[in-house]
Amino acid sequence: MKDLSVDIERIKKDILELAKIGFDERDRGIYRMAFSEKDMEGKQWLLHRIEECNLTPASDGAANISGILEGKEDSPRVYVGSHIDTVPCAGMLDGTLGVIVGLECLRVLKDSGASLAKTIELIAFSDEEGRFGGTFGSEAFTGFLSLEKVRSAADLNGIPLHDAMLTHGLDPMKALDARRQPDQIDSYLELHIEQGPVLDEQHLQVGIVESITGLQSWSLRFDGEANHAGTTPMNYRKDAFMGLADFAHELPRILEENGGENSRATIGNAEILPGAPNSVPGAVEFSLDFRDPSTETLEALSQAFQKALAAISRRRGLKFETHVQGEILPVDSDKRLTGILKEEAERLKLRHLTMLSGAAHDAQLVGRIAPMAMIFVPSRKGLSHSPEEWTPWEDIEAGANLMLAALCKLAG
Repeated sequence: MKDLSVDIERIKKDILELAKIGFDERDRGIYRMAFSEKDMEGKQWLLHRIEECNLTPASDGAANISGILEGKEDSPRVYVGSHIDTVPCAGMLDGTLGVIVGLECLRVLKDSGASLAKTIELIAFSDEEGRFGGTFGSEAFTGFLSLEKVRSAADLNGIPLHDAMLTHGLDPMKALDARRQPDQIDSYLELHIEQGPVLDEQHLQVGIVESITGLQSWSLRFDGEANHAGTTPMNYRKDAFMGLADFAHELPRILEENGGENSRATIGNAEILPGAPNSVPGAVEFSLDFRDPSTETLEALSQAFQKALAAISRRRGLKFETHVQGEILPVDSDKRLTGILKEEAERLKLRHLTMLSGAAHDAQLVGRIAPMAMIFVPSRKGLSHSPEEWTPWEDIEAGANLMLAALCKLAG
């Protein structure tokens, strides 16, 4: 089986065909958000393609889509996959590439007539991009999905997850039955675009992920006092926006004193209230996203951010509120799996690098209950979550052949 290789033309065809679903001519972006009409159309496309490849199609209560290549042993299974839902105005590769490459690997193995010791299951997880918060499909798969989330999760427009699933004839409560037990999972591999510039700048073909960063997502609010912009002296003001400005300037110091070389912190969204040009801001609502591959460092950053918020509030005469919107724990890749990937990358003479993932992935959830590893391929100019994201076909082919080689070893 070592001489098997993927057909890059089939991979191209599948990527370009799926990219038509949800494509918007106006901005050239793809809109296939979780449990939207286009997302469900994409799921049906994938099921149809799985059938065409003579694999066994399946889906579970979380609407995760599977394609199964049976081996001599049904359990534990080797899993390979990613997701096909997108952010708004997305490119064609994020998530999708891992699913299409996994499909091609199973198609090659099926067509070769190879006798596998273990069953391989391709899986496309629902809502990795977090329309309804978190990673819904892989949370269901791993047993981390809660009843509360099924009942109360909603998107930024206030549409409940419960309603979105019912619209498409899906019973939300059945998502809780999608759990796989750890002893049912031999291993999980995921191929993904890097979503960063490292591989592209170093002219490398693949990255082998040794760990995935953890993150916390906070929703915050400073409350001050709205007042007239012309009649309120500067030293009398309780300006909520100035509290945000102070906090933003504190981020580099906090990272330097409490973080590590891989720490990141971002204020990505802010709303000033009442939002009038001639009013002193009485309140400001904003987000904070911070990440690090160490649980201890994340906790240290959390405490430092809270201390800074408290100090700024006292100094400016403000009140502050903090709500943890989401938390994903860091996880290390399985050493046996990364060892296999390194060996096969060297055998295939691929230019490769071991590296950290600074973004969250479905693999992060699976890695909490079973052996997991990831393959990265370069992102041109580091772009992702954009219509401009791209990976050269030759790099996709290199990563896909590495995935095929690893699956051959794991499924035997």
